[in-house]
Amino acid sequence: MKKLLLLLLFIPLVSFGQTAQEYFNSGYDKAEANDHYGAISDYNKAIGLDPNYVDAYNNRGVSKKNLKDFYGAISDYNKAIGLDPNYIDAYNNRGVSKNNLNDFNGAISDFTKAIELDPNDADAYYNRGNLKDDLKDYYGAISDFTKAIELDPNYAKAYNNRGLSKYFINDLKGACEDAKKSASLGYDASKLIEIVCN
Repeated sequence: MKKLLLLLLFIPLVSFGQTAQEYFNSGYDKAEANDHYGAISDYNKAIGLDPNYVDAYNNRGVSKKNLKDFYGAISDYNKAIGLDPNYIDAYNNRGVSKNNLNDFNGAISDFTKAIELDPNDADAYYNRGNLKDDLKDYYGAISDFTKAIELDPNYAKAYNNRGLSKYFINDLKGACEDAKKSASLGYDASKLIEIVCN
């Protein structure tokens, strides 16, 4: 009788135990629904079950970034990169968080590392181009936006932002062409078109 009672107590514990992957999936779903606190809780559980779960660190960092906890996000990206030094998404994500903390050199370094690891990463070029534009390195920004567009010819935001950089170097014709191309791809470039396409 004792054995049966112990068995009946043990079965519910086994059947309700979730795996790290299940917690990760639940966290991902919560993050997609903008429940970042819930996502972080599930990622914490996934990491508790598997301390080397590199994707859980990266995704927890994204949720922290979305809650504007940039230092916490960077800590998670650092852990992901420590576990996998070739984790391109973690470099891109860390670069975004560093940019939010005005660590521009650190952000550029992270985007550059992502590009070194994957020269076909259009987002890394786009992110670095945005940062160069913010730092008034318009020619460098144009170069990065151009590379992003070469890799993804439908990258509407890259056309828009390249047009903006061209505006700042007084290439109004090129700025207008990029703004119109961006709009043709579905991006709202109306403000830029109004400024540069007279």
